[in-house]
Amino acid sequence: MLTTLATAATAAAHAGPWAAGFGWVFFLIPLFWLLVIGLVVFGVSRRRRAWAAEGYAPPWMRGATAESTLAERFAKGDVDEVEYRARLEVLRANRPNA
Repeated sequence: MLTTLATAATAAAHAGPWAAGFGWVFFLIPLFWLLVIGLVVFGVSRRRRAWAAEGYAPPWMRGATAESTLAERFAKGDVDEVEYRARLEVLRANRPNA
């Protein structure tokens, strides 16, 4: 009888959380970490978009402005100086108030 009791106690001690009925809690651990990582990625991407909107983005994230495109065309020789100045004046007159 003593041997049977010792064997049962050893088996119960090494069964882990599965024997107590809390085995489903094990699956919450990866779910928790996936949620944490997802929130970090979401927060970083949202902050980067906010920096880009404020003008603090690195050059590869900034969109080309109409004035920079016009300046590039003038530098390439696609537009002469008179046309460049006329278009630049129109762009600056119609600039939205930021």
